[in-house]
Amino acid sequence: MKTLLYLIKRNVKLFFKDKGMFFTSLITPLILLVLYATFLGKIYRDSFTANLPASIPIPDQLLDGLVGGQLISSILAVSCVTVSFCSNFLMVQDKAIGTVKDLRISPVHPSLLAIGYYVATLLSSLLICLSAAGLCLAYVASVGWYLSLTDVLLLILDVFLLVLFGTALSSIINFFLSTQGQISAVGTIISSGYGFICGAYMPIASFGEGLQTVISFLPGTYGTSLVRNHAMRGALAEMEASGIPHEVIEELRDVLDCNLYFFGNQVSEGGMYAILGGAVLVLVALYVILHAIRRHA
Repeated sequence: MKTLLYLIKRNVKLFFKDKGMFFTSLITPLILLVLYATFLGKIYRDSFTANLPASIPIPDQLLDGLVGGQLISSILAVSCVTVSFCSNFLMVQDKAIGTVKDLRISPVHPSLLAIGYYVATLLSSLLICLSAAGLCLAYVASVGWYLSLTDVLLLILDVFLLVLFGTALSSIINFFLSTQGQISAVGTIISSGYGFICGAYMPIASFGEGLQTVISFLPGTYGTSLVRNHAMRGALAEMEASGIPHEVIEELRDVLDCNLYFFGNQVSEGGMYAILGGAVLVLVALYVILHAIRRHA
């Protein structure tokens, strides 16, 4: 146990000491928040007003709260995974500079090395993503707050599960990487592509049926929907209370991916948690198996 704690401490310390990895991880959610609020806020707002009945006036603050919920849900859904990849690059960097060879010839069991990287990445990513969540909540409070305490707690749970998922996924992918060039390539691909395939940048409902079917098999899609549900539930409930018909609210939920469907069947929030949690367990198990195979190879 002491050895594992030392490895975790060593990895976390090196991550925060490496200004390149740390600031790359930290700046991602900050840049997204600025870009989304600056350029996408008006687009989201116009999209909402175009789909709402003109006969029912909606207060500006309520619209701003709705837009804010969509913005922060997109930011958190992407950041929790991309930050995990950046935090986990230490594992590849150790291989690239040869440090891992020294660790492997020491009395440290290979499984402890694997667990040490995983837990350290999880802790580092959680610290950054929870800080990002705090900034996002502060932004929502400044434009229109309709979140309940339950919503906030569920958002924190969503962030935790998405970081678990991102850490497990990055651990498996980074297992096969060994050079700085590969780190850069994978980081670029994940940063630019993950937001689209998880439905954060563009709602899944806007894609074709074939692509929607493919995306419905990806666990990250359900993580995005969970964050979106909890970030926007209060504002949507307030809209319904102000006189917007329930049918219109449900159409909005479909458009916003709060409602997800798997071959025409709506997936409940409990089902989304089960899918995301199950994916974490499967990925972690695969990560352990890969290290076991390497050890006996």
